[in-house]
Amino acid sequence: MVNPEVVEMGVRRRLAFGLLPVLVAATGLLVAGPPDRAGAAAWETLVDPASFQDRNALMAEWNFLYPWGSDHNGSARMYASATDSNHVYLSPAGQLNLKATRITWDEGTSSSSPYLPIRYHSGAIHAKDQILVNDQFPNYEVRGEFQAPSARGTWPAFWLTGAWSWPPESDILEYKGDSRNWFNTFRTSSDVSSTIVNVSSPGSWHEYRVWLAKVNATDVDIHYYLDGQWRAQHRATGFVGKPMWVIINLQMEGSAGSPGPTAETLYRARNVYIGRTRN
Repeated sequence: MVNPEVVEMGVRRRLAFGLLPVLVAATGLLVAGPPDRAGAAAWETLVDPASFQDRNALMAEWNFLYPWGSDHNGSARMYASATDSNHVYLSPAGQLNLKATRITWDEGTSSSSPYLPIRYHSGAIHAKDQILVNDQFPNYEVRGEFQAPSARGTWPAFWLTGAWSWPPESDILEYKGDSRNWFNTFRTSSDVSSTIVNVSSPGSWHEYRVWLAKVNATDVDIHYYLDGQWRAQHRATGFVGKPMWVIINLQMEGSAGSPGPTAETLYRARNVYIGRTRN
């Protein structure tokens, strides 16, 4: 349930910025639209929604794997390259597919904490351009449409994470083995804001979006949206001046529980956009 006082406070701040028009629905809930680009500085595109039209377009704006390699905090190891499209492929045009498959041999353990046994091969990509909120680029928008798996042991994500250090982190889409999406903002490992939203049919197409706005010399406000509806505002203390990667990945097990599925798992994306204002 949305707290009306929190919503009202967020609306006053957005109206003061002149960046985010807010509509009052007949139900009384507040539904926020995209930033008012006419009322802000000029917007520029970093990742175009057409970047999944073909393999060349994909590789022009995205890199394969995680920024740090093939392993992370689950039991899936990422595999993809310019010549390997088994786990990262486009079909039909405009749709990204990440596929996780169970393996039957011993491939050791993940090189990242908590060092789980590798039980899956899967896929990940990260944008070549980073998010960097500062005086020159005070606003960013990151959005995309996704069909996300939500069975036990499936851990899809669309997220921002620090390029130089961790945190910062912002999770735009994160399902951990059930139908709840986690909007998370990590200021430290123990100082975290989480807004958890039950989603009807995560495997259907839904749009996930964040708007990041610089509010002072050190801090950013992150607004989280699902299917065009404003869901939360988190204060991202200390995010100014810290570059972040944008990652789409299908991890398995770990925080999503185990055992994971034996059949292949698909995570699909389309119309992914990253843009910013320039002062």
